[in-house]
Amino acid sequence: MSFDDHQEKVRVSFDELSTVATPSEGAVGPTPVTLPVGAKSYGNINETPDEPTMAKEKSSLFLQAWFYLGLAGLLGALAGWGICEHAFVDGDGHRWGNLWLLPLLVALMCVGFAIAESVVERSLRKAVLRTGLGLVLGIVLGFLFDSIANVVFSILVAISHAAGVQTRHNPAFWIARGIAWMVIGAAGGVVYGIVGQSMKKTGYGVLGGALGAFLGGVIFDPISFATHGGATSRAVGFGLLGMFTGIAMGLVESALKDRWLYVTSGPLAGKQFILYKPVTTVGSSQTCDIYLFKDADILPQHATLEVKGSRTHLVAAGTVYAAGQPVRGMRVLENGSVISLGRYGFRYQEKQR
Repeated sequence: MSFDDHQEKVRVSFDELSTVATPSEGAVGPTPVTLPVGAKSYGNINETPDEPTMAKEKSSLFLQAWFYLGLAGLLGALAGWGICEHAFVDGDGHRWGNLWLLPLLVALMCVGFAIAESVVERSLRKAVLRTGLGLVLGIVLGFLFDSIANVVFSILVAISHAAGVQTRHNPAFWIARGIAWMVIGAAGGVVYGIVGQSMKKTGYGVLGGALGAFLGGVIFDPISFATHGGATSRAVGFGLLGMFTGIAMGLVESALKDRWLYVTSGPLAGKQFILYKPVTTVGSSQTCDIYLFKDADILPQHATLEVKGSRTHLVAAGTVYAAGQPVRGMRVLENGSVISLGRYGFRYQEKQR
């Protein structure tokens, strides 16, 4: 296009060019533009974008082990009490309810723990297997540990009487019951670990179960005084026994874990998987330790996590990314490593020593 003959041409003199300011030597990036006060800014194509910020992770309460184990323990204990209460006799009498109450309490608490974990992991197969195993082991160990608890309680009561404790209103009597009930809580922890196929998990379960049951035992007699004894006191006392046992197991697990995977994205976001075993399998098969469902890109056994000494090795069978890079074969994970499998995201963490 040509200029119109009548349009004035623009001319720039050498004097005008000499007044143009140039950026100082070493300056990087565009020269900032200063706007008048009150003027609106809609951005500039030369502006450098802000650094991305990581969203704050929010973990659902329902995925916290202390919550779902506590709820499961409460419901399991109440179920055991409800089955046996009508056949339970106060005082010197004795019926089948007296014999079965604590063993069935332990068994149904263990069933509750098994179902709760399986529901959180969305695995029906695991729920069925764990429920059957938890019920059988719970009954067997419930009777065994109930006998041990009765012996412990009798010894402690005799010691308390020798020390001058004559009534159940004395706190020393409450502590004696709490110590005896620690045996009952430990039984639940043993079954919890066996069902989870981990000796380390068994240890955490025993410690947490004993602590929770001790608390339940200590407050059992005060509750009976407040409710004037009978069925109500047993319902409240045994319900709290189950709840405290589950809560303590979950809290002990979380406090003592040394390495784990935190799910950052996907259907299980907010859940943490503690790496108890030397080898942890990950995949779309319900036989895997970490079951990843509803993702066609996940193989039945997609990856394994192998703990060797102080290091954790990620072994990929399918497509796996760590720190945005594809994992070929094996890779050693560092604390904070970000892992992606299909639509699932994880962050590997380990306790700092």
